[in-house]
Amino acid sequence: MKNLDIKKVSFAGMLIAMGIVFGDLGTSPLYTYKAILGDRIISETLILGSVSAIFWTLTFQTTLKYVLITMRADNNGEGGIFSLFTLIRRHAKWLIWPSIIGASFMIADSLITPPISVMSAIEGLKSIQPDIPILPITIGILVALFLFQRSGTGSIGKFFGPAMVVWFAMIAVLGFNNLMKDISVLRAINPLYAYRLVSAYPGGLWVLGGVFLCTTGAEALYADMGHVGRRNIQMAWTLIKVSLVLCYFGEAALLGKHIGQTLSNVDPFYDLVPRWFLMPSIIISTLATIIASQALISGTYTLINEAIRLEVWPKLRTVFPSDLQGQVYIPAINWMMLAGCIGMVLYFRESSNMEAAFGLSVTLTMLMTTVLLSYYLHTKRYPKLFTYAVLIIYLWIEITFLVANMKKFAHGGWLTMLIGLLLIAVMYVWQAGKKLKSKYKRYLRFDRYVPELIKLSEDTSVPKFATHLVYLTLAKNCNAIEERIIDSIFYQQPKRADVYWLIHVEVDDAPYTMSYTTKVLAPNDIIYVRLKLGFRVVPRINLFFKKIVKDMIGSKEIALKHPYCTVEGNESCGDFRFVVMKSFLSFENQLPFWKNLMMRMYFILDMISLPEPAAFGLDYDNVVLERVPLVVQHMGDIQLKRETE
Repeated sequence: MKNLDIKKVSFAGMLIAMGIVFGDLGTSPLYTYKAILGDRIISETLILGSVSAIFWTLTFQTTLKYVLITMRADNNGEGGIFSLFTLIRRHAKWLIWPSIIGASFMIADSLITPPISVMSAIEGLKSIQPDIPILPITIGILVALFLFQRSGTGSIGKFFGPAMVVWFAMIAVLGFNNLMKDISVLRAINPLYAYRLVSAYPGGLWVLGGVFLCTTGAEALYADMGHVGRRNIQMAWTLIKVSLVLCYFGEAALLGKHIGQTLSNVDPFYDLVPRWFLMPSIIISTLATIIASQALISGTYTLINEAIRLEVWPKLRTVFPSDLQGQVYIPAINWMMLAGCIGMVLYFRESSNMEAAFGLSVTLTMLMTTVLLSYYLHTKRYPKLFTYAVLIIYLWIEITFLVANMKKFAHGGWLTMLIGLLLIAVMYVWQAGKKLKSKYKRYLRFDRYVPELIKLSEDTSVPKFATHLVYLTLAKNCNAIEERIIDSIFYQQPKRADVYWLIHVEVDDAPYTMSYTTKVLAPNDIIYVRLKLGFRVVPRINLFFKKIVKDMIGSKEIALKHPYCTVEGNESCGDFRFVVMKSFLSFENQLPFWKNLMMRMYFILDMISLPEPAAFGLDYDNVVLERVPLVVQHMGDIQLKRETE
């Protein structure tokens, strides 16, 4: 899988796309019609209007917006709301906020998607055994799914595609068989039926809240683009849309036999299935929902990793569970998601209750993507008429869906909205705190201290602190250095070393950049390194630094001074000690209420986030952590009176 050329259309690429990308979209027939019907009485207007709305939603929202337009906004093949943001962030700083809002509500949506998908599939067992306990089975599957995450999907990823092919083939055949019993429902392709549903059917606008569930996976589809490539997704979508349309129209044909009844008398999906095939269909459906959940969970890890690298989320431990490009595993997020999914199951208890709440948060994500996409089209100089048409049409469509979904707020939608708002608050505090810290860091001219560093390096009266002393610096060029680094080297206990290294880590807008440049400021004494890493690359500075040192020794830019290095090419001679500077809020601050609250919340997040050495991938046996007081706003004159005895 890792050797697949994602830029070329291939059968393998399309197969992987079916397994990784289309899970959420592909399993939507399990619950979409159930959400549309709710407790409504089935009528011809409702059946034909809703299937017409589904068809045109899949056409406009999924096909046109995401598959054909948004996927053109690829960042070296990568997609997703943060990837889109990195393409345009240099044009306007305010664009970070649509990105944060969209990402937060997408993460919130990921807490309800696995439970509703899995539970909808498992509830098919009620057709066989009405009193079967659904909750324990659903929770058991979710627990197993999240426990599996630490091993990654590399070992079974090749199984996902064929399994989803079986699923899509099954829903296409089931839908087609039932459609052939009443092909008159095909007249619902006429968009007038959707219009009549909204304009003439009582509460027709609220029905769109259920219709919207057919396209909730479109945002995840864009986020997963980097796994298999745009062209493979576009080609696979052609086949998948046919399967989905056949299934939805087959469900509409089935419901036509139940006019005047309610949902309690019919299951729109499982009633498509012949009795003899019911158990195999439940097994296939459950596998499909597990795969759909897996894709969404992996996408959430990627989203959080991007947020960490873009410095809008606290640092968390990130590991690589497999050798697939871009696949990461974040343990803290894994357990939080598991707790959230179990909480959703216990709170809603039935998939029908989840359907009443599902979709509200992801509507806001799609709105934010529309804003960012329009700005992208503007910066790429697409025709203004086209750019404004995309903005106006999709704002109209998505605001309509948002209004329709607002009815879900009182039925549990408030829960995902609350989670989304909490995530926005965390990102806001972290980003604002980082900016405030950077604002009050003082920089000095480095060239003034180069002679002093050379002198200290040669002063044998000072005990040697390290052979190679490495500081991580925020200075973007070699002509500046933080005041606190100078204080650390000279004005506390002097730190003598043979070679002083300054490493600046820069986050690149391309996803997988891994490059560096060096500047020798004093031969064999002071070296500045600028390390450029893509926003999807986890920084493993210890590993990267060893590679840099080895390259520089090989090119004879530096020579190790260790007197006992007799083995040629042994780049490990001498110790390499990293000094990491960590700020804390000084008591010397006199801050106004809001700024004081902001900084205290930031440092609370900082305390529970990953320690700086681990965040940078540094081994603990060679790291010195120095705590530095941060003074944002000095206190005024202190009226302290001296008394004489």
